[in-house]
Amino acid sequence: MILEADWCIGEFMETLKNEGVLENTLVVFSSDNGPVLNDGYFDDAVEKLGKHTPTGNLRGGKYSLFEAGTRMPFITYWKGHIEPGVSKALVCQMDLLASLAKLVGTEETSTDSEDLLDVFLGKTETGRTELVLEATSRTALRSGDWLMIPPYKGKAIEEKVGIEMGNSPKYKLYNLKDDIGQHTNLAVSNPEKLKEMVNKFISIRGENYQKIESLKLR
Repeated sequence: MILEADWCIGEFMETLKNEGVLENTLVVFSSDNGPVLNDGYFDDAVEKLGKHTPTGNLRGGKYSLFEAGTRMPFITYWKGHIEPGVSKALVCQMDLLASLAKLVGTEETSTDSEDLLDVFLGKTETGRTELVLEATSRTALRSGDWLMIPPYKGKAIEEKVGIEMGNSPKYKLYNLKDDIGQHTNLAVSNPEKLKEMVNKFISIRGENYQKIESLKLR
């Protein structure tokens, strides 16, 4: 899959160059979800995995509220406009709507999208301060370096795909700056931060956040 993606992107970039529009095109490379090996595609992914670890040092995967399910690769490229570098700014794919609207000069707006064009162009490190994350209709809150996952009913691990879902009868609180692998739940040891995160989450999401859809593997 990596080889095929590399080839496809190479062909795409070469086409932009041949058409004479490479220097007038903002290219965005991202993904729709975290990794999964066996959710209905019979492609020998498990058998061919070898020593490769698709999630790296992250916890979870596709369908999960843990970082491997919600933290996506995100690369922007624009020849002559974006300097090579790495940004730790918090952004969301929805922010492309408002940002591209700003880029092309339209007055169209979107409720959930934020104008982060300068972040995408590498001009600033200031992204979102907070973001509601979603996985299979369940939601959580990211605020700065903190992530809070509220209680949800359901399996802790979905056996069909072998992925931790983030479901638990208890709140989960992580400091991603210190614990990107989400090994230590700080909900009990840091009750003030938990309360702050829960109140902020409910003010955005509402009280009915536990009304969720049943999981569908696809």
